Amino acid sequence: MTDHPSFAPILNYPEPIEDFDAAYRSFWARFQRETSERAPAPRYIDAFGDSRVMHDELLALVLSQTKQATASLARWYTEEELPRVGDLALITDGRGAPACVIRTTRVDILPVREVDADFAYAEGEGDRSYDYWITEHRKFWSREAEREGFVYSDDLDVVCERFELAWVPS
Repeated sequence: MTDHPSFAPILNYPEPIEDFDAAYRSFWARFQRETSERAPAPRYIDAFGDSRVMHDELLALVLSQTKQATASLARWYTEEELPRVGDLALITDGRGAPACVIRTTRVDILPVREVDADFAYAEGEGDRSYDYWITEHRKFWSREAEREGFVYSDDLDVVCERFELAWVPS
């Protein structure tokens, strides 16, 4: 396997699994063996949400294929880091352990206020309504804004990424 910076741990967990790097490499090697994918490494390694509990809850929605989209503020990306169609990502659980691989199928960048009910439904959270989506995302992004020292607004650009579940170990 090629050495790749994507395998560096990118999440800070209070009690991380031992040797993130080895766990990720082993998981990725198994993914390659069991699929026709030959990407040397995932584009990124991440978990959904901002707490260990949320990571596990949202991972369960991904694994059930209820959650097929995610939204992140565009300010968190450089041009090179923006997701692209075809990207593969390794998604972890609340301990940081590798859990599945997803593939990006569509990316749209637009102001938060322009996100529609179809995208909210694809995110798969709560009752899947737009009202639930906007309420919970405003809370989430406001927490992030407070931590990072910026003011949240529905005028901020959001990266709306749709994905498919590419692989789950059996």
